[in-house]
Amino acid sequence: MVLACLFYLTPDKKSKNSHPVSSGSVSYIKPGSGIGGGDINGNAVAGKKSLPIYCVKHDDSEKCISISFDAAWGADDTIEILNTLDKYNVKATFFMTGGWVDSYPDMVKEICSRGHDLGNHSHNHKQMSKLSASEQKDEIMYVTDKVKELTGYDVFLFRPPYGDYNSTLINTVYGCNHYPIQWNVDSLDWRDYGVENIIKTVTNHKALGNGSIILMHNGAKYTAKALGTVIETLQSQGYTFIPISEMIIRDNFHMDGTGRQIAD
Repeated sequence: MVLACLFYLTPDKKSKNSHPVSSGSVSYIKPGSGIGGGDINGNAVAGKKSLPIYCVKHDDSEKCISISFDAAWGADDTIEILNTLDKYNVKATFFMTGGWVDSYPDMVKEICSRGHDLGNHSHNHKQMSKLSASEQKDEIMYVTDKVKELTGYDVFLFRPPYGDYNSTLINTVYGCNHYPIQWNVDSLDWRDYGVENIIKTVTNHKALGNGSIILMHNGAKYTAKALGTVIETLQSQGYTFIPISEMIIRDNFHMDGTGRQIAD
C-alpha cells in the first residue's frame, strides 16, 4: 500500500513513551521524505557537512539547559545520581549502550520509571564513522529495540560513542527517526580529576549558556558526588533544567556551523 501523504494533528503534550512530534501544529508529511529518508523534517547540513545537535537556540525568556549521562561503564553510582536528580527535581537524559542495557535491565527500568529520557549510545560503543550505513543502523536499532522491549519506551535520541560521526552517520540516525545529539559543555568527569574540578569545569565553562547540553557519565569516580553542587550552582545562575527531548526542535530546523540547532 502506498500513501501519497500522511496527515496528522500533533498533540499539545508528548507522552513519555511516544515518538516526538511538533507540538500544537498540523503537519503534512510524505513518509520517508525527511532527513536521511526518515520522517523528521529539517536541514542537518551546515556548509558541506551534516552535523549533530551540540546545543539549541532556545527562547531567551528562560535560560534552559540539559544534563546528560552516558552509560557504558557500570551502574554502581546510578541510584545515587537518580536520587540527586530527584532531590532537585531535575529530569535528565541517559544515553545507554546495548551492553549496558543487557547488563543492567533493572536499572534501565528504574531510570524510565523516574521519568528521565532514555537515549541510545550504540550497541557496541564503536567508532560509528568507520562503519557502513547498514552497520550503523544495526548498532542503533539494537538498543532502541531492546529498550522498547524492556520498558515500552520509544527511544529517539542517539549519541555517537566518542562523539565520532560523519555525514553518513547523521543521515543514518535521522533515517532511523532518531535525533543525533552531542554536547557543548563537557564535564571531563571521566578523567577522574576530582569533585571540585567537575564543578568548576561545568559551571565556569566558556560555552555554557541558554540551550546548552552538558555531558557527564555514570560510572565515573566523582560524578555522583559533584552532581548536587553542579545543579545547585547552575540553578543559582538562573538556569532551568529540561531533558534533551524537550530542548530540541522536533521539526523545521536548520543547523549553524557550530552545531547549534535553530528553528526555521
